[in-house]
Amino acid sequence: MLLSIIYIGLGFAAMEFSGWFIHKYVMHGPLWMIHKTHHQHSKSFFELNDLFSLFFGSIAVILIFLGVETLDYRFWMGIGISLYGALYFVLHDVLVHRRLTWFGKPKHPVLKGIYKAHQAHHKTNQKNDAVSFGLFLVPKEFFNKEEQ
Repeated sequence: MLLSIIYIGLGFAAMEFSGWFIHKYVMHGPLWMIHKTHHQHSKSFFELNDLFSLFFGSIAVILIFLGVETLDYRFWMGIGISLYGALYFVLHDVLVHRRLTWFGKPKHPVLKGIYKAHQAHHKTNQKNDAVSFGLFLVPKEFFNKEEQ
């Protein structure tokens, strides 16, 4: 049981760290043509950028299928990646970008920090001018107690 929880945590952490790296150096790099749809103001519910979610989700599904028979590390890491994806959807797509209007503006200090960091990331629609590329790994400057 403890090992399962460790593997779930590893899958979750791997998504945050690889997501930060891929966001900064791939999405804001050679795959900017896809990711820029997320930085443009569109009235469409879907963006070309949503392809990245399908890519990351497929990794989780493959790991789960490969490990489901023996419930080995691949299964639990796939669960961790899936958990990250679910939280990403709620925090990023629902809370920050309001693709679904389930919540108002965040009031909890951690959620406020995540919200502020992502708003700062979107202050530009340019490839090279963005800041704060993680979802949970947010620079401490966005967690000030005073309103910014």
